[in-house]
Amino acid sequence: MTDAPKGLVIGIANEDSIAWACAKAFHDQGAQLILTYQGEETRRAVEALGARIGITGFYPLDVTDTQQMDAVFTAISVEFGHLDFLLHSIAYAPAADLLGELTNASASGFATAMDVSCHSLIRLAKRAKPLMTKGGSILTMSYYGAEKVMPHYNLMGPVKAALESSVRYLAWELGTCEIRVNALSPGPVRSRVSPHPGRFDEIMQEDVFRTPLHRAITLQQIGDVAAFMVSPKASGINGQVIHVDNGYTATG
Repeated sequence: MTDAPKGLVIGIANEDSIAWACAKAFHDQGAQLILTYQGEETRRAVEALGARIGITGFYPLDVTDTQQMDAVFTAISVEFGHLDFLLHSIAYAPAADLLGELTNASASGFATAMDVSCHSLIRLAKRAKPLMTKGGSILTMSYYGAEKVMPHYNLMGPVKAALESSVRYLAWELGTCEIRVNALSPGPVRSRVSPHPGRFDEIMQEDVFRTPLHRAITLQQIGDVAAFMVSPKASGINGQVIHVDNGYTATG
């Protein structure tokens, strides 16, 4: 397994996490993985999930904690020697700001959402760059609310728009190092942090009606596309937002 691709997966919380679906797909593709967790409760869940596919590398990571972030990349250097890909699948905003109207979003809540959901990708990319000695792939997760107004998506719309713009600028900046940076934009899927809190069933019904395939996207489909995007087969794709939504965005 020494030649197996080496990856870091950030954002697993439970079995319904998009990041876990991606980790399984990476593993099926032959990758060796390090997983991170946030907090003791999440640690137990992540370790139990990782054990299913033979993963033994687990590290705490609060992306607002510089020491924890540095420790993760030190561990990668020691265990793997280099890094081939990184998955960033995290987003957060304080509930009061997330659920309220954008005009009522607090400055502190907006700053927190931007820091955790967007700037954390930049911080991670900075640390991943020296380890991607053979080139690599950085992948994050967005949502259609970054491009078009989605009712009740509120604060996260501007935050995800900033994330998508950051993907393009990082792709430009890191391209000289043969590091690709892309985002996936999945359709609504039942996960730990689903878009449109409180309206998920309604959103799912609308999504199934509007998609040309008339079905909801699945976690496995998202994971399969993620595995392709970090593989050499996607070597010509950079700075893009790839919609994994059964064609929802094609309907306008």
